[in-house]
Amino acid sequence: MDIEEDIRALQLDSAEENNGVGVVIPADQNTDGVEILDKMEEDLKDEVQESAPVPDLQQASEDHDQEVLHPVHNPAKAKEKAAQEKAAKEEAEEEAEANKKRHLNVVFIGHVDAGKSTIGGQILFLSGQVDDRQIQKYEKEAKEKSRESWYMAYIMDTNEEERAKGKTVEVGRAHFETETTRFTILDAPGHKSYVPNMISGASQADIGVLVISARKGEFETGYERGGQTREHVQLAKTLGVSKLVVVVNKMDDPTVNWSKERYNEIEQKMVPFLKSSGYNTKKDVVFLPISGLMGINIDKKMDPKVCPWFSGPSFFEVLNCIEVPPRDPNGPFRMPIIDKFKDMGTVVMGKVESGSIREGDSLIVMPNKEHVKVVAIYCDEDKVKRAGPGENLRVRITGIEDEDILAGFVLSSTVKPVPAVTEFVAQLQILELLDNAIFTAGYKAILHIHAVVEECEIIELISQIDMKTRKPMKKKILFVKNGAAVVCRIQVSNSICVEKFSDFPQLGRFTLRTEGKTIAVGKVTALSGASSSA
Repeated sequence: MDIEEDIRALQLDSAEENNGVGVVIPADQNTDGVEILDKMEEDLKDEVQESAPVPDLQQASEDHDQEVLHPVHNPAKAKEKAAQEKAAKEEAEEEAEANKKRHLNVVFIGHVDAGKSTIGGQILFLSGQVDDRQIQKYEKEAKEKSRESWYMAYIMDTNEEERAKGKTVEVGRAHFETETTRFTILDAPGHKSYVPNMISGASQADIGVLVISARKGEFETGYERGGQTREHVQLAKTLGVSKLVVVVNKMDDPTVNWSKERYNEIEQKMVPFLKSSGYNTKKDVVFLPISGLMGINIDKKMDPKVCPWFSGPSFFEVLNCIEVPPRDPNGPFRMPIIDKFKDMGTVVMGKVESGSIREGDSLIVMPNKEHVKVVAIYCDEDKVKRAGPGENLRVRITGIEDEDILAGFVLSSTVKPVPAVTEFVAQLQILELLDNAIFTAGYKAILHIHAVVEECEIIELISQIDMKTRKPMKKKILFVKNGAAVVCRIQVSNSICVEKFSDFPQLGRFTLRTEGKTIAVGKVTALSGASSSA
């Protein structure tokens, strides 16, 4: 049939196109055609065989590839190798950690408008943390607000309220580095309304930079009674800022014009006051003339043409050379929490006061005794495996919700956790009571100790301290007045984490404030009813 023949012919065509594979031979085709087709098929087979590798060799090469991809050697050896690599990596990390530059927190304190934020901004600009374009943007913004000289402060004062008022409210944070040291700048507010914020900044600091304005009238306002220069110095000393760099700012002002007389006058007034606040002015205090706005004597030594009478070091050189007391990386872990937030879990912020922390550590949050696990550690902006004392960290933890944490709680090691108390004995130095009030049992004030802010009550005056001998008097007392030193028992309504000053100075010094004034500074001498069992 014609249709059958057509179908067979079509099959034959498609088979030829397929290089003779699967050829269908019509039943009624002549044998010559069949022979030709057979011959073609054989030729094709020979060709394929020639081009294909010998099966044994092929198998061998496949086995070899397999071996390269999946080594078949001893699993114990592989495990050992992995362990060695891990140990080497950890060792390299440890070494990098050990060779890391030292880290210091620097708090800028002083009267409102002395130029703290401007100096902070200038430091960031000179150390390459802020580029020219950013500066131009801030200049334009400051000009629009008719505040041309504030543009450097805008680097540190980031929110609108601060820029509009020209006053720092929050404690600004920023990082910069010199050849030997990594610094965190804490830009504290100078205005008296924001002293509690300044206290939280200073409690994290290792070095204080007291900024004084040399401009006529401004130094006097800050220094007289009621000025913030005095209060800030006393607070800084109480909060453990042991070294002070006193920078006399605005020396380029037309009313000053780098005058040696004005600089000496300020130094002569400040030295006795610093001594009375407990600073050793020969060892722990350095005076420097600078211009924050112009960036003079900050990163480089001053040109003698600008100020011929000063040949001392620049601000950066002074910071590099300052020695701070060593901290114990192997002690019990203590990190007072200054802030917390939610970010893929609970994240707490604070400065490590003692001990070291690693990823995977099991710690305890005191005083609520919640056991937590460390998931990640961030130092500045970098993720790190471990961190030692003095570092400002953000730590991601599991096992607790952020609403269960308050500022002033302490992240602590499970062995020897920080004590939690509602009552303690302290030695107090009365600075200035309001309206010449008397200080007696029943006196209420606000207690500031590390990051804790808590209302407290004096429940018992134990003894007065003789200012000459520094020893307690035998006479029983009912009240004391301004300037007295006294040992007393203090009570708070909620459990707080404190340590004896002799064990942990950072967690054992405090200030008492009332109605916006600092009335006393003190240190914890004994803990009563401490609960530290985890």
